[in-house]
Amino acid sequence: MRFATAIHRRLLPPEVGWIPYLWLVYLSFFSIRYFYVPPGALETVAIALTFAAFLTLYFGGYWKHGWALIPTIIGIGVLGTVWAPHNVGAGVFFIYAASFAGWLGPVRRAASGVAVVVVWAMAVAYLWQPQPTFWAPALLFGIIIGIISIYDSTQRRRDAALRLSQEEVRQMARVAERERISRDLHDLLGHTLSVITLKAELAARLVDRAPARAAAEIREVEQVSRAALADVREAISGIRTRGLLGELEHARVALKAAGVRFEVDGEVPAVPPAAEAVLAMIVREAVTNVVRHAQASYCRVVLRREADETFVEVQDDGRGAKSLAGGGIDGMRARLAAAGGRLEVGDEFGVRLRAWLPT
Repeated sequence: MRFATAIHRRLLPPEVGWIPYLWLVYLSFFSIRYFYVPPGALETVAIALTFAAFLTLYFGGYWKHGWALIPTIIGIGVLGTVWAPHNVGAGVFFIYAASFAGWLGPVRRAASGVAVVVVWAMAVAYLWQPQPTFWAPALLFGIIIGIISIYDSTQRRRDAALRLSQEEVRQMARVAERERISRDLHDLLGHTLSVITLKAELAARLVDRAPARAAAEIREVEQVSRAALADVREAISGIRTRGLLGELEHARVALKAAGVRFEVDGEVPAVPPAAEAVLAMIVREAVTNVVRHAQASYCRVVLRREADETFVEVQDDGRGAKSLAGGGIDGMRARLAAAGGRLEVGDEFGVRLRAWLPT
């Protein structure tokens, strides 16, 4: 069995399967004559050479596509033409040729190829072999099998196009997921590392003057770093658990450590989890921008519902446009756009970020 499988892999492409061996049964039409009229020595040699040539063309044809099948079709048609005056069963070669013609490519081209093969067989019948047992099978089965081949090749092309499309979709999904993780890690780590840095600097300043206060800051650094580790794991898995309320509390801790006065105007709205995750990440990125770049003394977050939208505004009194981090702003715009929202950025007397999200 292993030997047969190895031979099969050499003869036919793996996607074809074992069916082509079954179609070789039609060669019996060519061989029937010799059950009644034994061939001579010369004819036996010619038959052997014919079978060798046909099998080479036949199995080789399964490895070809489109225009590359033309030599296979012509070669098999020539065998039928040469044998037509001597063997009425030679019409079977035109059936094989029509079968390969159905795989020439698009429907119009393949149909033209099948038609040429059938006309070729009828011309040979008219010139050298008018018996119906030659031309009738070539005409009938040539057309039928040619149509079947056209249908099969069309389905194969559609299946291949579908697989390609599915692979493109999967590739796009992988790219989108990488971009999401990149944005989330930028938002998460940029904010958290800023908090850790500020608290570590504060602890270093207090270690001599107020050791107990410095120890408390270090314990908070430990808590923030553990939370950051959980956030990274959640970002990779796409899960969000902190929510908008937790993000505001996290922002309060970060801004306090940076010496920035923080106010929240409005109540946290009740919104779907997906929308809340987007709003929470907007607040996180905006506050990270204040902590790291703005050199502000004041930050205010406004929350309110407007018709069928939720509005979030983050404003500071820092350095204005100079404090804007391009990658973070781009990430916020991309996140909001994906959820059907929009973002406005102003830099008069500081930075003011306004986000609207349908909820």
